[in-house]
Amino acid sequence: MLDSFRRSFASAYEGVVRAIRDELDLEPTGRPAKSTTSITEKLLRERIRLTQMQDIAGCRVIVADISTQGRVVQHLIQRFPRHAVIDRRGRPSHGYRAVHIVVTSEGKQVEIQIRTDLQHRWAELSEKFSDVVDPSIKYGGGKDWIRSLLSQMSTVIAAVELREQELGGVWQPPIPPPVAFRLAGAEDAAKIAEAQQNLASARRELAEVLERAKALAERRA
Repeated sequence: MLDSFRRSFASAYEGVVRAIRDELDLEPTGRPAKSTTSITEKLLRERIRLTQMQDIAGCRVIVADISTQGRVVQHLIQRFPRHAVIDRRGRPSHGYRAVHIVVTSEGKQVEIQIRTDLQHRWAELSEKFSDVVDPSIKYGGGKDWIRSLLSQMSTVIAAVELREQELGGVWQPPIPPPVAFRLAGAEDAAKIAEAQQNLASARRELAEVLERAKALAERRA
């Protein structure tokens, strides 16, 4: 019965994925149905009912930066009027930052995860530590030094992406508008361009740090 239930989400999943591909020219990854083992583990871990699970079917979209993330989110909530938005950028879950949209299609709920490249690299690092060190790391458990490392990296990512919003003049709640920095007139264009270059450099360096940390975790496997 459980297997039949999870398979009933396939058509809704395919419709959501098709809309993302055709309308946003993005290539989502995911699965039409959560495995029976994953469903059982989540029910036991979170003590919820099967009908309360919002991610039986789900897909993930990776975008370049937080401004693109905002545009994709806006398109999807307009495309799917029946939806719920879970924004974990301002209030991360154990360091995890992303935007999840649970849309209703063909009477079924499908979860869409929208992550920036940095948010995705962080999530992959957390997953790797969970795989090779302790599965509880994803849920706030595990060794103190790993939790501290992931928390610090998550905070740095948030700071970089907040500055991206700041320089782009785009405010997206729940991340508040900046206080210390304001975009001024055209005479400051050179300073803004320099700040954008520095930010791009910081983004590349941060991505490299995340990749090196992931490689280190893989060597522990």
